[in-house]
Order: sequence, then structure tokens, then C-alpha cells
Amino acid sequence: MDAPTYVTLTRQSGLMREMQVVAHNIANISTTGFRREGVIFAEHVRRTGSGPSLSMGHASARHVDLRQAGLVETGGRFDFAIQGEGFFQIRTPEGPRLTRAGSFTPDATGELVNPDGHALLDLGGAPLVIPPIGGHVALAPDGTLSVGAVPVGQIGLWQPADPLTLRHQSGTLFDADAIEPAEGAKVLQGMLEESNVNPISEIARMIAVQRAYETGQGFLDKEDARVRGVIQTLGR
Repeated sequence: MDAPTYVTLTRQSGLMREMQVVAHNIANISTTGFRREGVIFAEHVRRTGSGPSLSMGHASARHVDLRQAGLVETGGRFDFAIQGEGFFQIRTPEGPRLTRAGSFTPDATGELVNPDGHALLDLGGAPLVIPPIGGHVALAPDGTLSVGAVPVGQIGLWQPADPLTLRHQSGTLFDADAIEPAEGAKVLQGMLEESNVNPISEIARMIAVQRAYETGQGFLDKEDARVRGVIQTLGR
């Protein structure tokens, strides 16, 4: 297999991976708290002796888009949305995870949990518990949650110390090497944050990637026909 074929195959592999990411973004246009992802391409250049250098593309990593999405009013007492930077921290069987999806409900023990049963954590890393005392549930902009005018805890808002270490785990969950308190963010009650995927730009990107992949496939088909022709000619 010659160099042009290798170069095209690496490009095709990267485009296929980007198409998968774009399709995942489109599938989550309506997912609360979803963060759009993109693929980062890297170029690897290597000398080939006395001839020209060889440049090969590689889809090396995913990039998480942290831009604020729109907020939708729900009126739910335990629907929370973050305005600004930062994430909620929740407890999962695999360890603490970050999320922007803020739909919670009290379970049988009073712990605030998301639809998957993962508990919302406070600033100290402990589950937030709603006591059975009754009364109005109120949330202050700094995340302090009160029931009947009695503070029961403060929701922790966190962000990765290095945004490049933020890794998508599954759904709307993320992990990072190290986290730190998010400064300047507010927590709003009775609201949820939408997905930050722009459907128009994402569909346009899908079309562009598909056309680029088809162009590469056309080149591979022509290169295959050329090689077959040479073999047939030399074999006569």
C-alpha cells in the first residue's frame, strides 16, 4: 500500500469518527444539560528520505463545548439550572461525576437524586437531604437550599482545574483529573438548561463531513482501479 492510500485512509478514519460525534450531538439536541462535542484533528509530518515529507491526519481527541445553553422555566421545586460556568457534582457507582443536568427529586430517604438515582452533592461532597419537616423549598443564587426558612445545605458548583482534562463519560456526565469551585456562577430554581447543540450548524457540519468522506472514498476507488490496472498490464 503506497503513501497516498495511507494518507487517505487516516483521513477517512478521522472523518468517520467525526461523523459519529456529530450524529451523537444531533441525537441529543433535546437532552437537558447536554454539552456539544467536536473532534480535534492533529497533523503528523514525517520525512521520507530524500523525497517530500509525508503528512497524515489523525482525530486525536474530543473537545467539549462549554458554552452556556438556553434556560427553560419549569416551575419544579427541585429543577435547578446553572447560569455561568460550573457543574453540579453527583455521586455515581464509579465515583463523583460532573453534570449540567439539574432535574432532581427526593428519594425515600430524602436525598436529592437525578433520574438515574445518583445523589446531588453539597460543597463538602455529601448528599443533600430534604428533611421531612415540610414547608416552602427555596434556593438562593449561591446554591443554599432551605426548607421552611431553615437552611439544609449548599449545592456545590465545580469546574475542571484544566478544561482540557474534561472527559465525557456517558449521557450528560463528565469526569476531570482535578476540580475546583466555580466562581461567579448562580443556581436558579424552577429552571433547566437546554442542550447547547445548534441544530442548524450541526446538520451543516454533518453534510460537509459526509461530502468530504465521499470525496476520499472516490479517490480510494480510483487508486484501487489504477493498481489493478498496473497489475493486469504487468501480468500479461
